[in-house]
Amino acid sequence: MIEEVKKDLQESIGVKEKILSDSLILEKIYRAARLAATSLAQGGRLFACGNGGSAADAQHIVAELVVKFGKNRKALPALALMQDPSTVSAASNDYGYEHVFERQVEAHGRPGDVLIAISTSGRSPNVNLAVKKAHEMGMKIVYLTGMEPPPVSQLCDVVINVPSKSTPRIQESHITIGHIIVDLVEKILFP
Repeated sequence: MIEEVKKDLQESIGVKEKILSDSLILEKIYRAARLAATSLAQGGRLFACGNGGSAADAQHIVAELVVKFGKNRKALPALALMQDPSTVSAASNDYGYEHVFERQVEAHGRPGDVLIAISTSGRSPNVNLAVKKAHEMGMKIVYLTGMEPPPVSQLCDVVINVPSKSTPRIQESHITIGHIIVDLVEKILFP
């Protein structure tokens, strides 16, 4: 069993090494952080959404922005779109689950706000409908996904593709990338 532990750790390290050696991915991570910092500095807000483990990642990123990551500073306006069970269940019941994030983007988003969309496959209908709505509304969009580009790539400002087909490895990289984005946002806004 120790060999299985080592194998999983090696796979995780291997994906992160691929990210580390890909200057385009590194540039996209930095661009995502600059986009978020610029919006927040101008009074914008950040929203994040995803399903399952990606929902947890969205909540984690938002918590780091609202509370703190590496330094004590003022709270930043960020919201995970799956945090309100009444809204999620009402939208699911009345419109269908594919519309749960789209409805919230429509209700709360403003031009210049940022949506962080997270889907390991890039094929989550509810995430992609939120991207379409955010684009229509003039929001900035960062999409975290796996190897395959999402069908809404052309609507996004930054698409960060993790070079893996393994959902666990992609999610591990997404939270690492999320941490880096939040760290950079803090360093940009609170030098």
